[in-house]
Parts: sequence; C-alpha cells; structure tokens
Amino acid sequence: MTMPPEWHFYDRALETASREDLLRRQDEKLRRLARAIANNAFYRERIAVNGFDLAGRGLEDLSRTPFTTKAELVADQRAFPPFGRLLTYPQSRYPYIHQTSGVSGNPLFWLDTAEDWETWIRCWGYVYRAAGVTDRDVAFFAFSFGPYVSHWAALDGARRLGVRCLPGGGMSSLQRVQTILDQRATVVLATPTYALRLAEVAHENGLDLASSAARVTIHAGEPGASVPHVRSCIEGAWGASSFDHAGATELGAWGFECEAHPGAIHLNEAEFIFEVVDHETGRPAAPGHPGELVATALGRIGMPAVRYRTGDMVLLDGDACACGRTFVRARGGVLGRADDMLIVRGVNVYPAAIDDLVRSQIGAAEYEVEIRGDGGLDELLLKIEAADNFEPDHVARTIHQRLNIRVAVRQVPVGSLPRYDLKARRYKRVE
Repeated sequence: MTMPPEWHFYDRALETASREDLLRRQDEKLRRLARAIANNAFYRERIAVNGFDLAGRGLEDLSRTPFTTKAELVADQRAFPPFGRLLTYPQSRYPYIHQTSGVSGNPLFWLDTAEDWETWIRCWGYVYRAAGVTDRDVAFFAFSFGPYVSHWAALDGARRLGVRCLPGGGMSSLQRVQTILDQRATVVLATPTYALRLAEVAHENGLDLASSAARVTIHAGEPGASVPHVRSCIEGAWGASSFDHAGATELGAWGFECEAHPGAIHLNEAEFIFEVVDHETGRPAAPGHPGELVATALGRIGMPAVRYRTGDMVLLDGDACACGRTFVRARGGVLGRADDMLIVRGVNVYPAAIDDLVRSQIGAAEYEVEIRGDGGLDELLLKIEAADNFEPDHVARTIHQRLNIRVAVRQVPVGSLPRYDLKARRYKRVE
C-alpha cells in the first residue's frame, strides 16, 4: 500500500522517525522522568539499594534497573494505604482516580495528574488516527465505565479529536445496538467478545449491524482483534474494519494497529520504552521467540512505572510496515497473558489459539473450556454452542492436527453458556 494520508497519523514525524532519532528522544525523556521522580518514595528506595543512575546515564542504565511488578505495587498499597508510596507529588495534585479490574487479584488504585492525563490523551490519539478516525465520526463506547481508566481515557481522547461521543454505560445490550443504529455511529469501541455479543443480540432481534453506519470497530482488553478468525467474525458481523490496540492501567494505551492491517500492533515508542524478556528468567527473549513485554512509561510522572512487567506475551516483528511507521510491531498483537498459558500434556498453548480455531468453525456460537489436572498434565473439555449439524469430532481432530493437543469436545445447546459484557472468562479450572 502507499503511505497513508497525513490525517492517518497522530504525529507523522515521530511515527516515521529513524531508529537513532527515536532512541535519542527516549533517552531524553527517560532522563527527565528520572529527575522528576528522584524523591518518589517507592523508586528512591530502589535507587539507594541498586545504585543505578537513570537521570545521569539514561538508556545506558535502564537494564540495570529492577523490574517493577504488579504484585509489588499491590503489596505497597496494602502496606501504605490507600495509594502506597508511588505518588511523586502531594495528593492534591491528582484529580483523576481509577482502579484496575482486580480480575487476577486485588485491584490497584491509580491516580493521574492533569499532566499525566494528557499522556493518556496523546496515546489514544495514535490509536484513533491509525484507524482513520476523524472529527467527522460518531463514536459509541460499549463500556460499563465504572472505575476503569481505559474507558474514560478512550472517551476523552476521542473528544480531543473532535469526535462526537456516545457513552454506553448503564444500557442493556439491546439498547446499545439500537443506539448505534439510531445515532448512525461510525466507530464502535468494545472488547472483541462483546462486539460479537452485540452482533448476536442484533441478530436475535432482527437488526442488521452489517448495514449500519459503523465503518470502524476498535478493540482491546483481551486477545481477539488480532486473531484472524475472531477478526473475520467481527468484521463480517459489523461490515466494518476491525482494529486492535493494547494498554494497561499502570502504563497507558501502549499499542495500536494501523490501516495496513498486518496482523500486528505497533508499539508506541514515542511514549514508552519497550523490552521483551523471558518470562521465567527475566533475561532478554531470544530473537524470533515470544516473551513478556516490559514497558517504561515516559510521560506519566505522577505515578510512574519503570520497567513494568506487563504479563503480556508478544513476539516482535522486525519487518518494515507498509504504512511507513517505524515503531516496532508485535506480531499477532498480544498473544496472551503469561499466567494464562496452558500446558496440555507438555504442549504450551495460549487461549487465543483455541479461540481462533473455534471461531473458524461454521455454526459455532459461544464456547467454554473446563480445565482438569495440573503440573503440565492438564486435560481440556471444550464445550461449544452450535446448531444440530455441528460435528464435535471434526473440531477435536482439527485442534489435534494444528495444535498437537487432544481435547474433548462437547456440543451444548445454543444460549446455555455465559455471555460477557467486558473481558470473557471462558476458561474454568475444575477440581
């Protein structure tokens, strides 16, 4: 493809900068961050113990800096409630407060200064522009909102670009579908799972989303939009182009997919420094092998995250992107969470791979996986909602051929499995 038009970039000069210019900018911003957080109690203790000098040596010393983990931050907030020692400034400087979902443990409270919130806005600017969103669009946010920062940041980021915004909190799924149709929304934001659920609700009520005004759907919260057959299902149901992006409460919106649709997301190297490490050893991952993404947020000073272990597994792609951006890419987006990887009879499997295979099966509606066993000897029961002509044995054989694992497959009645408004919880361990 040819270089996209100017309005498909948030900051074209940065997004197409040389590697040398990007590293120089990262080094300058890292030193500025280090100077600003010199008196941050959480990081001051780490500096005293380890003797690294980010303010003086910048990128040269970053690899000597200890990782920051979510478990450490949770423990810090427990020990020094309610916000821990991670605040750089007095609490009066923080007008924004949110929290993580707490699905994988205790929630983290997270505060932002007005300046830090501008970082969120910039990060979302990259997401929207790469998807071709402009001030002519009407965006519907199919979120519950509540205390979750990504929902509010997505809304504010769109407003900053002049987009007309329709928040969907407090609505039923049918009300959301009807609003999208009535208001002729051109952009819809939802988790991949919920985008498919809205399409299901529309079909059940005789409504046609594929002929609606929606032309772009933007997704995050779980792997899916970069999984080929999941993307195909979403795009077919909505008649729109689907875009993936990734982020975290502790960091910001750190990755986005461009209009080239390469099955990869760009890592926003204007706002973050990224590393990919072996999940077990913490050493740099071998080239061509997936590893855990580690990120340093360069613009959020009020509650900083330096070398933060995201738990997201990625595989870096060194090929040049047709869109002209020079930001490094993660092939296949987020492959899965490090803690979500299944070991089935000695074979490593990410849930996204099973999701892709299930979505490729004609007639499959929803599914759930029961996990039995431990210690690398897990056994899986895959329950799939499907019509009468569905063939469970065919699905089992396909999974065995492609993933080299044996899975029991059971067909269950349509409508018998749970539906999800946000992140899906399809994997359940059974004693």
